[in-house]
Amino acid sequence: MVEARPNVHRRRLGSALRSLRLRSGLNMEEAAERLGLSGKPPLSKIENGKQRVSGLGLTAFLQVYGVEDERTRARMKAMATLAASSRRTTLIDEYKEAIQTHGFEEYLALEGMASKAETYLAQIVPGLLQTREYAASIVERSQAWSTKREVDRFVDLRMARQSALFRDNPLDFCVILDEAALRRTVAGADVMRAQLQHLLDVSEERSSIAIQVLPSAVGAHAGTDGSFRLLHFDAGPPVAVVEALTTSVYLEDDGDVDRYRSAFESLQDDALDVQATRRFIHELIKEC
Repeated sequence: MVEARPNVHRRRLGSALRSLRLRSGLNMEEAAERLGLSGKPPLSKIENGKQRVSGLGLTAFLQVYGVEDERTRARMKAMATLAASSRRTTLIDEYKEAIQTHGFEEYLALEGMASKAETYLAQIVPGLLQTREYAASIVERSQAWSTKREVDRFVDLRMARQSALFRDNPLDFCVILDEAALRRTVAGADVMRAQLQHLLDVSEERSSIAIQVLPSAVGAHAGTDGSFRLLHFDAGPPVAVVEALTTSVYLEDDGDVDRYRSAFESLQDDALDVQATRRFIHELIKEC
């Protein structure tokens, strides 16, 4: 095991291993002894993301912590692969020229491992639910890409990400959209009409996708400070993601994550339910 500077993947793996240890009922001293580690420091470094874990090392952890569920074991191995090396996901490899920041690369990896995503967006429809025409307009106007080819490749990546919603074990996607996001006409009425229809179609066809609209009449609410996402995983605690213009902030502290979870629950209470949201979108389509 080699000590390394923590990154989001090693921190996630360490946090997941800590959760498994606590679930097994072992304290740090007992776990270190059973794992053959020389006392608490090495195990503490692993749980804090400061030390890598080899594949063989992970197997020992899973055995000592009594992890028999194959899905959990597979998720842990995927996390360990990302944490132990610079190996990238297929999307990152295929669209590496379209990815401008390491932070977004990390987000793609986390999104690919997530079992559930909860999203509140105040300004636009989320990328996982955008039509190609809507996405192209958003990307073009962001001014982050200078050529049409760069725009097209990033839109290709955004479309490819949507496969997470249609895989055998689809991402459970819960979205709260501010009414303003649905009323903002992007690239003309035809594009917006198609986008709204797409939201209806996927929400009606996929039980794993839940869309709620937060009406403007609600006034002040728990999301007033801005958009955010919560990513949940089969192994390890959730992560809150807050996006700024040029970067993303990953919040993993229990207190921070709990605050965003509470905010999302409050927004769900304030928003229209799924059926009322569909009726609302139907009416918006008529207005386009």
